[in-house]
Amino acid sequence: MENLVLEKKQCLIAGDGFLPIELAKKVKENGLEIVVISLSSDNKKELSKIADKFYVCLPGEIMKIRQIIIDEGIKQVSFIGKVSKTLIAKSFLKLDKMARDILIKVLTDDKMRLNDDAIMLLAVDELKKVGAEVIDQTIFIKHLMVSNGVLGAVKPTEEQLKDIEYGFETAKNMGKLDIGQSVVVKNKMIMAVEAIEGTDKCIVRGCKLAKKGAVIVKVAKPSQDKRFDIPAVGLKTLKKIRHHKGAVLAVEAGETIMIDKKELIDYANKHNIAVVAV
Repeated sequence: MENLVLEKKQCLIAGDGFLPIELAKKVKENGLEIVVISLSSDNKKELSKIADKFYVCLPGEIMKIRQIIIDEGIKQVSFIGKVSKTLIAKSFLKLDKMARDILIKVLTDDKMRLNDDAIMLLAVDELKKVGAEVIDQTIFIKHLMVSNGVLGAVKPTEEQLKDIEYGFETAKNMGKLDIGQSVVVKNKMIMAVEAIEGTDKCIVRGCKLAKKGAVIVKVAKPSQDKRFDIPAVGLKTLKKIRHHKGAVLAVEAGETIMIDKKELIDYANKHNIAVVAV
């Protein structure tokens, strides 16, 4: 997608959080139109003010989403913002026929697993059938990608650097299996691995076991598809770490979106938390 020519009309399928808002703003700043299909209520108000056209759908209304894309003549789509697979799995009866067919295909195909990539790739295929290409999430938000190095005033100790290295390797191996992208480490022991519950709850579990001074490592999958699920951290993540007496947040340089970077670094410095991109 390096030589991708951007279409005048862009479509954003938006999940939770700040990132869909930031992406929508950048689309408009580039002089393009944006059609927003909102799957979440938490940023709906902000997105509706930015969008040229605004629609609300449930995550399982794939037929409705597909029809909007056809009616709007959409050729390029961005997915961004968290849509929990827990929600999808628990809401089977609320899924439309196309969504149910996708879920059944994942559940009944011995070569597939119920994970984010399997579901998203099948959804991408459905959009491709109507001429819509899902594009790299980071095209409009490259300014949020974090660069290599210690990002604040607090430097990790030699012991913490060893935990970062071990956590990085472990998280990469977990990413190969598409289980999760975060781990919590202390003294080269894995306290917790992210699974279906998400990063925040992994942090809580791991920090409780570590008692104090845990190292949290979050990475991209080894074969990360940049069309969806790029790892992201923000001030909320750091506050969770501080509340549970963690000591270090380490992320993968060049592969991680950092939200509220200045506020995050200021908070880390104030509370003696090391933030590192490796």
